[in-house]
Amino acid sequence: MNKAFWAAIAAILIVFGGILLFKGNKANAPSNGSSTSNAKPTEHVQGKGTSGVTLVEYGDYQCPYCGQYYPIVKQVQANYGDKIVFQFRNLPLLQVHQNAFAAARAAEAASLQGKFWEMHDKLYENQDAWSSSSNVLTIFNGYATQMGLDSAKFKKDFASSAINDTINADIKEFDKTGQELSTPTFFLDGKKISPKSVEEFTKLIDAEIAAKQKA
Repeated sequence: MNKAFWAAIAAILIVFGGILLFKGNKANAPSNGSSTSNAKPTEHVQGKGTSGVTLVEYGDYQCPYCGQYYPIVKQVQANYGDKIVFQFRNLPLLQVHQNAFAAARAAEAASLQGKFWEMHDKLYENQDAWSSSSNVLTIFNGYATQMGLDSAKFKKDFASSAINDTINADIKEFDKTGQELSTPTFFLDGKKISPKSVEEFTKLIDAEIAAKQKA
């Protein structure tokens, strides 16, 4: 058999192998909102909302801007306490943040053991430590151990399709707002807001509380 024949065979094998690799990668990738499950959006909230005002953040744990907003939001929460409800929902930007979906998985897996906010805070406070890692699962398992979580359950939940569907349900919920895909995105009683400081958050929240009191 001549060289041309073997070259043709090699080309076919390369193409076939590429197809298999593509299918394998596609099967393992998060669906990014395309799931057809009946999973509902998350309901992670803090604060009692005695004023009737709710602040919602759609965030990405790997997003550097979300990381910059994290202490600002924490300060706003501290200032208002139970006067407002603060809610966080997942919006991992997969195209630009390779570890964002995995981080959301870690938070949701921790949530199943009652430690969502602890993992939420840990991820943001240590964003630089895991964002560029090629082995984030080891890092996240370490965080789970530090929090006293059941390690075996955490690993199982982290890899579950149920967690995947929950995150995708948050993404779908954001899609319903019609807003441009960007993180962090904040909604104050359903209205998109774009504050850049504690002072700007305060001005907007105070105005919303005053409006509620007049209604």
